[in-house]
Amino acid sequence: MTTRISIPLKDSYKLFNHGPVSIITSAHGNKRNVMAASWTMPVDFSPAKVAVVIDNNTYTRELVDASGEFGLQFPMRKIAKLTLDVGDISGRDNDKFSRFGINTFSAEKIAAPFIEDCIGWLECKVIRQGAETMDVIIGEVIAAYADAEQFIDGRWHFSSDPQKRSIHYMAGGEFYMTGEAFRVESGHSAE
Repeated sequence: MTTRISIPLKDSYKLFNHGPVSIITSAHGNKRNVMAASWTMPVDFSPAKVAVVIDNNTYTRELVDASGEFGLQFPMRKIAKLTLDVGDISGRDNDKFSRFGINTFSAEKIAAPFIEDCIGWLECKVIRQGAETMDVIIGEVIAAYADAEQFIDGRWHFSSDPQKRSIHYMAGGEFYMTGEAFRVESGHSAE
């Protein structure tokens, strides 16, 4: 089980600024769903906001529209197959959590469950949606958490264990894993 630490909301963008694939969870009443999503990004610092693309015709979108909230999490490589699997079928006729034996834990401020084996988690309230014909949702981050073993002093220090690294989805089942960090010093002084 991953040990989680709370992250200041103004720093929540750091959890996924490096572009990993994400998993969106949703719940309304006794219904819940999970989907993979590659089109997510931070859009503001204060208050912290995210943009996610969720097709208008999906079950996840139905639950997000009904509840006004969603969970956004960033999976580790060890659940890459699960990430792909939850994107391959609809949750309208299948409880994907049961079907795939997904290990979850309760979020603190939203009804949507969170998934274990992720590097970061965001609890989000919908504040604005794109026009009815668009699939973009803007959410305010109301709580943020990171893997305490890998998010240290306000930034990622990814594990040497490749199974704990974040992943990036390309297409057709192909992923890349977050690689080695390196630093470049600026040659300019701030003015």
